[in-house]
Amino acid sequence: MSPVTELPIIQFELSDVYDDDGRAKRTGTVWTTSAHIITAVIGSGVLSIAWAIAQLGWIAGPAVMILFAIVVYYTSTLLSECYRTGDPVTGKRNYTYTDAVRANLGGFKFKMCGFIQYLNLFGTSIGYTIAASISMLAVVKSNCYHSKGHDSACNFSSNPYMILFGVIQIFFSQIPDFDQISWLSIVAAIMSFTYSFIGLLLGILQTSENGRFKGSLTGVSIGTGGNGITETQKIWRSFQAFGDIAFAYSYSIILIEIQDTIRSPPSEVKTMKKGCKIGAVTTTLFYMACGCMGYAAFGNDAPGNLLTGFGFYNPYWLIDIANITITVHLIGAYQVFGQPLFAFVENHAKRTWPDSNFVNRDFSFKSTNIKFNLFRLVWRTSFVVLTTVLSMLLPFFNDVVGILGALGFWPLTVYFPVEMYIAQKKIPKWSTYWISLQMLSVACFIVSIAAAAGSIAGVILDLKVYRPF
Repeated sequence: MSPVTELPIIQFELSDVYDDDGRAKRTGTVWTTSAHIITAVIGSGVLSIAWAIAQLGWIAGPAVMILFAIVVYYTSTLLSECYRTGDPVTGKRNYTYTDAVRANLGGFKFKMCGFIQYLNLFGTSIGYTIAASISMLAVVKSNCYHSKGHDSACNFSSNPYMILFGVIQIFFSQIPDFDQISWLSIVAAIMSFTYSFIGLLLGILQTSENGRFKGSLTGVSIGTGGNGITETQKIWRSFQAFGDIAFAYSYSIILIEIQDTIRSPPSEVKTMKKGCKIGAVTTTLFYMACGCMGYAAFGNDAPGNLLTGFGFYNPYWLIDIANITITVHLIGAYQVFGQPLFAFVENHAKRTWPDSNFVNRDFSFKSTNIKFNLFRLVWRTSFVVLTTVLSMLLPFFNDVVGILGALGFWPLTVYFPVEMYIAQKKIPKWSTYWISLQMLSVACFIVSIAAAAGSIAGVILDLKVYRPF
């Protein structure tokens, strides 16, 4: 009889496999954190920055961008302190932005935050529908100009392309859960970097062809000749530029979710602050390069959307590639921003009607793993149809981007992080630090109001000469 071979006993601690909340060990680092931030920030907002700088000029344009970067970085560090309630190392984790608001500020402000957050997600879906249709239309126009000449009319309606984008989104919106679209997010991130670099490259080439840097110290001039505008338009456009830049920098809404991927030790706060610094510096340099080169290439005539405004005509195939990548990116981005709203409504419906087959029952096709839910089918399809119709009513890229930036910047990027930090650190009321934080919040509130007013004024002016549908 052969001797019994004793198997080695492998010992391990549960802490090697699970975190303190019982979930699988998180693995995020400074580099993955900064990568998530950069991917979240760099998107379609980059396309409007050249126009924003054109409204403000060579002095105020870059200065405002740097100022926004500093404010967003600082308030992000405040928000990162609110990932855990209580002790920054062992306190209870908050898995989402709204969880942090509920834990630190209570029920009413939690509901207010949720309303603003979901309104922002809804508005972003409209903005992305508009941007995607403009990019699809730009491919058609690019080929038209190439074959018929730059002076050809080449006028087409964007409505068929909005409808096409909506049909695509109806299909993708039936993917049940957020965690099942990670592949779509990866593709979208690659696409966003691709078209951003193409925009930068085209700006450099156009500037080189011009032989000089266009633009002026104060931006679009006031006057009747050339591209001059009225004094009132100058004010509204400058305000709208604030909104466009704010939209380009907005990522606080998903900062807590990114922080929830970070391993410890060191504490998640330390890693997040380093990641925010790297992300802020990287995106600012990238935005400055794209925006400034776009302004240098076209000066005060910089288009509202750098790749669809037809400042660039050639090489037409490169412009086509850029606009195709924008469209693919926005297909994924629409879902990334839409899925949390889908989940919120569906979870509320399940709690309200727990015995309803229409809401809760999943159906499957024979001999397949494909499942569908009637409520999900009706609700998500209705959502996509609504955003598509509203996009057809208001197809103004810059105005919508400005409104979204204004709506989301102060409450989500400044107000709630400041208020949560004050509550978390128990900062005494009327202390110097408390007054400083409140002054920052008030100043950003004024900027948001001005940006929203400028963008709304832009919509009103556009509607005077636009016929819906």
